[in-house]
This record gives sequence, structure tokens and C-alpha cells, in this order.
Amino acid sequence: MVKGESHMAVKPPRDPQDVGYTWPTILAVAVHLLVVIFSLVKLPSMSAEPDSSSIVQATFVSTETFTDQAQQVTEQQAAMNNASEPEEPDPEPPSDEPSAAEQQAAAEAAQREAEAEAAEQARALEQAQAEAEAEAEAQRRAEEAERLAEQQAAEAQAREAEEQRAQAEAEAQRQREAEAERARAEAEAQRQREAEEQRAREEEAQRAREAEAQRQREAEEQREREAEAQRQREEEARRQREAEEQRAREAEAQKQREAEERRAAEAAEAAMQRQLAGEAEAAANAQQAQQAANSFINIVRRAVEQAWVIPPGASNAMSATIQVRLGPSGELLATSVASSSGDSAFDRSAMQAVEHAAPFGELRDLSAEQQRTLRQFNLRFTPGDVR
Repeated sequence: MVKGESHMAVKPPRDPQDVGYTWPTILAVAVHLLVVIFSLVKLPSMSAEPDSSSIVQATFVSTETFTDQAQQVTEQQAAMNNASEPEEPDPEPPSDEPSAAEQQAAAEAAQREAEAEAAEQARALEQAQAEAEAEAEAQRRAEEAERLAEQQAAEAQAREAEEQRAQAEAEAQRQREAEAERARAEAEAQRQREAEEQRAREEEAQRAREAEAQRQREAEEQREREAEAQRQREEEARRQREAEEQRAREAEAQKQREAEERRAAEAAEAAMQRQLAGEAEAAANAQQAQQAANSFINIVRRAVEQAWVIPPGASNAMSATIQVRLGPSGELLATSVASSSGDSAFDRSAMQAVEHAAPFGELRDLSAEQQRTLRQFNLRFTPGDVR
């Protein structure tokens, strides 16, 4: 805050020409009065004739300007010279009075005395004038010194006021800069607080997102656990159902086995009776069935031999056994290597021969029992034979 400048009443400097002339004027007037009085009192005693007396004129010198006094003194002396010249007297009758020569001599003596007094008065006037001028000069110098002192005081006061104003301005500038620095610091602090709050909000939001993600993961894990538990419960229920069904099937199978055993026992009993009754017929039938089976195997062997393409390089030492499974109508269901020859090409050619020779419809001409027996058999392949 700028302090108010103190105002001090400064006395305006006096004009150098504004010099007091009171005392010089009084002295000059007094000197002129003395000269006039002295002339009026002394001059008549020197001349008996009033008409021929010398007239001394005194001129008051104005003290307003000292430069005019010398001219006035010169004019006064000229007037005194004119007055001292004698007028031509009228012829008078002789008398006992002094003669004209004597009067002339007296007049000249009076004139010389007047001139001497005038000169003395002029010197006194010049001295008074010089003293007045010296006093006026001293007073002027004193007033000039006073004016200079007042001017210097005013200038010092102005400098002090300017210094105070400069100091006040510097203080104001310093305060403005300090205020600006405080404002900048507060703005920076505010920015840092806002940035910190923003970071805190972002961290809180990040924690919230992480917490939400954790909650969702836990919820998902909980759902998965529940789903797994549900699946396990369902699996357990399924296993229990299957176990129950298995137990039911086993119970049913047990009942069927028991029924089958009963039927088998009854059939065995009947078969025994039939066996006893027809062993001869059975023997004949068995021989016939064996012959039919051998005939079917021979048909299959011949067909396979015709379809078999023996791979090049096969040696007579090679041998592979191929298992053959047929369907009810003699169609080929599957082939597999029961015993490998050690040569994959040889084994593969043997299986391809069976596949090319199938189906074997002759199986349908056999009895059901023979069909069940001949639906699976093995064929042994050697380069020279198929058995």
C-alpha cells in the first residue's frame, strides 16, 4: 500500500528585483532636506542684496532606481551654475555700500562655497547612494540567499517527495510482485491440489474398476462353482439313475437268466430226451454240417486266392493270418491282422484280397447254428497257398 505523501507548505521564492528600498529612500530624502535647509539658512548671510543672492536649488533624487541618481545630480549642478550667474543690475546711485567688484567677488566666493557645499553634498549623496546600494545589494543578496535556500529547501523537499514517491512506487511494485507471486503460488498450489484430487479420483475409479472386476471374477467363479456343483449333482443324479437302471437291468437280466436257466434246464431235459431218442440222427446231421462247413471254407479260400495279388518281392517264408467277420447274409463286416508277416504290404494285400472276394452269399445256405459258427474265421496267407 502506498503511503500518502506529506505535503509541506513551501514559501515561493522572491523575485530578485523585489528588493526593499524603504531605508535608502528615507536616507536620501533626509540628505536632500539637510542640503536645502543648509542652503536657505547660510546663503542670505553672505549677500546683502536679496536680488543678487545666489540661488541653490536642491533636487530630490528618486531612490526607486539608482541609475537615475547620477543624472539627477548632474542636472542639479547645472541648475546651481545657472543660478549663480549675476544678473545685470540697474545703475544705481553711488552709495556707501560695497562696490560692484566687491559684490562680484563676494558672489563668486559665495558661489564657490555653494559649489563646494554642493560638491560635498554630491559626495555625501554619492556616499549615501553607495551605502544604500550596498545595503540594497546586501539585502538583495540576503534575499537571494534566502530565495536560494528556500529554492534548495523546496528542491530538497521535492527530491525527498520524489524519493518517497519512488520508494512508495517501489514498495507498491514489490507488493504487486509479491501479490503476483502469491497469486502464482496459490494458482500452482491450486493446480497441484486439483491434479492430486484428479489422481485420487482416478486411483479411486481404478480401485473401483478393479474391485468391480474382482467382484465379477468372484461372481463368475461362484457361478462356475455353482454350475460345477450343479453339473456334479446332475452327474451324480445321472450316475444314480444309470446305477438304478443298471440295477434294474441286472435284475431284469437276472430274472431273464433265471428264466433262461429254467428254460435251458427244461430244454436240456428235452434235449436229453431227444438225444436219447435221436443220437443217430444227430450224428448224421453233424457229419453233414461238417461237410457243409468245409465246403463253405473251401469256396471262400478259392475266391480269396483268385482275388489275391501277391506283392512283388514276397518270399515263401512270409505268412500272415487275417481274421474275417461276416454278416448274416455273408457280407464282409471287418478284416484285421491276427498275425503279421512283418511286411505291411504283404499284410495289406491279404486283407484287400478278402475285401475283393466278398460277399460270401453261400453262408445263407447253411443252418443257423453253422452260420453263427462260420461268421468269424481266420485265413492263413502264404505265397503259395491260402488256408
